[in-house]
Amino acid sequence: MDFDKIKEYLNSVVESGVPSVDCIIMQDHKQVFRYMTGCTDHERTKEVKEDQLYLMFSMTKVQTMTAVMQLVEQGKISLEDEIGNYLPAYKNIMVKSADGEVKPAATSLKLKHLVSMQSGLDYDLSRPGILRVLREKGAKAGTQELVNSFVESPLKFNPGTHFEYSLSHDVVAAVIEVVSGISFGEYLKKNIWEPVGMNSTYFAKPMNYDKNLAEQYEYDGEKNLIKPMEPSCCYQLSESYESGGAGLISCTEDYAKLGDTLANGGVAANGNRILKAETIEIIRTNLLEGDSLDEIVKNMGRLGYGYGCGMQILMKPELIGSPAPAGIFGWDGAAGSCVIMCPEQKKALAFSMHVRGYGPAYGVIHPMLRDLVFGEE
Repeated sequence: MDFDKIKEYLNSVVESGVPSVDCIIMQDHKQVFRYMTGCTDHERTKEVKEDQLYLMFSMTKVQTMTAVMQLVEQGKISLEDEIGNYLPAYKNIMVKSADGEVKPAATSLKLKHLVSMQSGLDYDLSRPGILRVLREKGAKAGTQELVNSFVESPLKFNPGTHFEYSLSHDVVAAVIEVVSGISFGEYLKKNIWEPVGMNSTYFAKPMNYDKNLAEQYEYDGEKNLIKPMEPSCCYQLSESYESGGAGLISCTEDYAKLGDTLANGGVAANGNRILKAETIEIIRTNLLEGDSLDEIVKNMGRLGYGYGCGMQILMKPELIGSPAPAGIFGWDGAAGSCVIMCPEQKKALAFSMHVRGYGPAYGVIHPMLRDLVFGEE
């Protein structure tokens, strides 16, 4: 890897207007590169720090998928299991057709549909069920209660027939609670955070924001302007809710540790194993075909990629002219962070920034870092 070129590129990202970036590259349990630059406040007086915290948004999904695949590995649940067996509200789901007709779903909703975003759910946070539970329970509205309310509205399509990025992984979090018998946050702490040594990761609830949380920004595409916004996570629906899709606060170092673990057969740098290598192979096996595979390109612009258990997999690097190898996998978040892993190279990239809705993060920055980091040994 040409570390000077990576550093030069990260400098150019900040020069283009992104307030700050932090990048860590791990290889075979060793940190081989770290570079951070920029400031985390609007006044540009606070330089980005090693322990800087960020709202991770959909980067949460990487942990949720790791957690549920632990349970699959242990035989406590199967990707073929019907969700109604764990959450009774999902037993008799309805689907709304294109012509507006609402009728019973033609197929049952299975775990494999949730992990692969083929459930028929969407990302509407103002669905009637959610609003009803919040109105009745307020801050005490819990994970399972809110998740059960999702299907008070009909699904958009029959499970398994299309790909739509959605609240599916929040449902997975509720299933984890049922199967494990403990809260989702407790499960993550016991089975991922503590074994891997992730000491700065927790749910972004209104009462626990930290002084180390970077100021959050948003991108105004019409004015090509990056401006400050409140440091909130709208996906944390209540104080008692723990969003499996977008709820965590964390830091670059914690995600580098997790990425390193998944790039090294499920074994952390401290020797603790959280997954088997065979399970990681399942995670990075494409689950989309037909319309669903077309839709990850059409809806999310992920040309050359498939989608497995909650993470994208580079399937055809030649299609996008990438020197990175087929099989690298990972995911990103709404504020521009990402994690990418390659088991063959035993290499992982963790990248953090904090700008909501910044399209170039996904179409330019992440692909460039992917190619610079994984395009050569």
